[in-house]
Amino acid sequence: MPGIDECLSEAMALPGARGAAIVDWTSGLALGSVGDSPNGDHEATAAETAEVARSAAEYGAFAPATPAPAPAGPGPSPLTPDSAAVAPDPAAVRGELPVEDLMVTTRAGFHLIRFVETTFDSSVFLYLWLDRRTGNLALARMRLRDLSERLVLV
Repeated sequence: MPGIDECLSEAMALPGARGAAIVDWTSGLALGSVGDSPNGDHEATAAETAEVARSAAEYGAFAPATPAPAPAGPGPSPLTPDSAAVAPDPAAVRGELPVEDLMVTTRAGFHLIRFVETTFDSSVFLYLWLDRRTGNLALARMRLRDLSERLVLV
């Protein structure tokens, strides 16, 4: 089970990795960072990526309600919305984040944010900045998923 430093070292071992951080998205503070920062300031990058993560985690557009089965017999028309006919997302009921990861692409790189499920408040994410020419986006997503599942925060 890797801690913060080991997790960041593993992230930086990915092909094309330019920088990585573990960020608390409620405060915007980096719990740890390594490598370069896109804007030259790790704390500013942490705060800016936290804004993106917070938006995705808190807005319903990224977690649409799951439609319930149509009611039997007389009742509201299936063409008219009815709040009773829409069931909440099961992940939201369990307190899980509806978003797993985010990707932002620029001309020069890929920015990945992977949410970390924790036993306390799940307000942490892994951030990875990859060079677009040498990075492997698919591999990075798989490794960040693995790291997020193994990361130990104490």
